[in-house]
Amino acid sequence: MTLRVFNLVVIALLILAAAYVYRIKFDSTVQAERLAKIRGELRRERDAIAALRAQWGELDNPARIEALAERYLPLKPVAPTQFSQFNQLPDRPPQFFKTDGPDPIGAAVDQLNEAGSTGSIAAPDVKAAPPDDAPAAVPDAATEDTGDAVPNDADDGDGATAGKSGRLDR
Repeated sequence: MTLRVFNLVVIALLILAAAYVYRIKFDSTVQAERLAKIRGELRRERDAIAALRAQWGELDNPARIEALAERYLPLKPVAPTQFSQFNQLPDRPPQFFKTDGPDPIGAAVDQLNEAGSTGSIAAPDVKAAPPDDAPAAVPDAATEDTGDAVPNDADDGDGATAGKSGRLDR
């Protein structure tokens, strides 16, 4: 009895194995057909590209373009009288606006910057006096033109100098 059950199990496994092999064969056949179809499409696309390149070469032929230009464009050959001598050329390019007058672009920018033209608030005057509680500005000794060389850094004798920031640099 156990032998019979074992034989039935082996037969069932052989049937399942045969079905699996058949499925693999069928899938590989489908993939081979798909690959053949893609190769055919690739060949047709390459042929189309070759035909378009040949057509491009025909359309880009200089003799064809020259014939079309002569047929459809009213062009004339270049005459030697069309060229100017160097002594006939002007010295400078023509002036399109007066250089001694106001700058037209600068005037347009100034009109845009006016307070009421764009509805914006006028820019603060940078030349306004500092507030009363602000310290008075001390002129820099290096920027004043006094004639004598005044060093900007004070030397305290030990080689350390105090710069504008007041920090000692060693």
